[in-house]
Amino acid sequence: MRERYDLLIIGAGPGGYVAAKKAARLGMSVLIVDKKEVGGTCVNRGCISTKALIHSAMLFHDMKECEMFGLSAENVNFDLQKIYEYKDQSAAAMRQDLETEFAELGIRFVKGKAVIHGGKNVHITMDDGSVEICHGKNILIATGAKARYADIPGMELPGVMTSEELLTSNESQYGRLLILGGGVIGLELATVFNALGTEVTVIESAGRLLPKMDKEFSEALEEILVERGIKIYKESVLERVTDKNGLHCHFVANGESKKVDVDAVLVSVGRKPNTEGLFAPDLPIRTEKGAVVVDDFFMTSIPGIYAIGDVIGGVQLAHVASAQASYVVERMNDLEPTNILDMVPTGLFVKMSIIPSCLYTDPEIASVGLSEEEAKKYGVPVRCGRCIMKTNGQSIIKKERTGVIKVVFAADSDVLLGAQMLCPRATDMIGELATAVANGLTSRQLMYAMRAHPTFNEAIASAVEDSRGQKISW
Repeated sequence: MRERYDLLIIGAGPGGYVAAKKAARLGMSVLIVDKKEVGGTCVNRGCISTKALIHSAMLFHDMKECEMFGLSAENVNFDLQKIYEYKDQSAAAMRQDLETEFAELGIRFVKGKAVIHGGKNVHITMDDGSVEICHGKNILIATGAKARYADIPGMELPGVMTSEELLTSNESQYGRLLILGGGVIGLELATVFNALGTEVTVIESAGRLLPKMDKEFSEALEEILVERGIKIYKESVLERVTDKNGLHCHFVANGESKKVDVDAVLVSVGRKPNTEGLFAPDLPIRTEKGAVVVDDFFMTSIPGIYAIGDVIGGVQLAHVASAQASYVVERMNDLEPTNILDMVPTGLFVKMSIIPSCLYTDPEIASVGLSEEEAKKYGVPVRCGRCIMKTNGQSIIKKERTGVIKVVFAADSDVLLGAQMLCPRATDMIGELATAVANGLTSRQLMYAMRAHPTFNEAIASAVEDSRGQKISW
């Protein structure tokens, strides 16, 4: 007799595990299936692992620069193997916490490959080859995405890898690393290996790094990275990789053919939805370019089967998958959803995202809502305010030389439409402004609350106050 569950989840990443915990707390019987460990790519080969490496790399950088604070440290060095062990320990600790929560909440976790058949039945093949068939009153697909390789000769060569492979390849320290792609993942890992002494080259096909980010901030970050010795080639194309006595990367930059010799190549050109082998041949579920198609309520073309996160395309961020997970489970239980992902601000006719975006470089970058560029594109008059961080007390204490916080308000209603930050702790501070955008707060309302001194956070108040005296920007 097959097991039956109120909710059967495929994928145990930040979409799947959040859905499982919320559903169990609401009294639903839950089964969650994953081919690998609890936590998915985010915990084991992505977000958590990358941020652990960033923390180690930044500590190493700070230790080398500690003389400016009156300290001294001799023979400062690192052991890459131990850094990777620390990274693995961080992921293991989070996995253990999740497994403990699953047990406490009565959530059943099964490690195996799931295939969805008709009638909302799921066939799960275990590592030993045995098959279990389970039925879900509701099925949630949260299988995420996998790294995409570029269609370039030489991508199959040893030493050419994706971020997931790089994060699990801890056998050597790379003296020279080429990163294909100037997006979030590529630049975070560029920061890590540059801080650890690797000679890093970044090749980006667009005219600037982080093409979707406010131009002022992407250009500021590029200046910082170049100053630290990272070589950056924009509007450039990697043509091929060869491996005669090492890896040789042949590319075109500004119409000129170039070659750089490296120890490894990181391919960071995006991720594609992970749906391979997920659906039985007779299951008529709708997909487009590999992504599962869903409606506004995240239901697929088959009633009772939902999909969230990277597998549906769109914004591929862990916290987006988690928010979508909460939304879907709450709707299954006839509850008013507590998360919103986009909105139309008062007095405007532009639907805008309120998803915070974070880049864990040094300094960090974070943004939410509309940028000034986007507001001009939509014809929305705005009033912007800035705070240059070099005058901030904490910046002076920590000898931070660069940084800016920018806020964007609607010129007529004074409602906050967006914010961008480049400074230490930006990824923590963006939460305040995301809350303000989601609740339609004005600059006056944002000034009601005092912010402690000295903190990086008090610069938000300075930026908001600055906006109140600025001219309208079209």
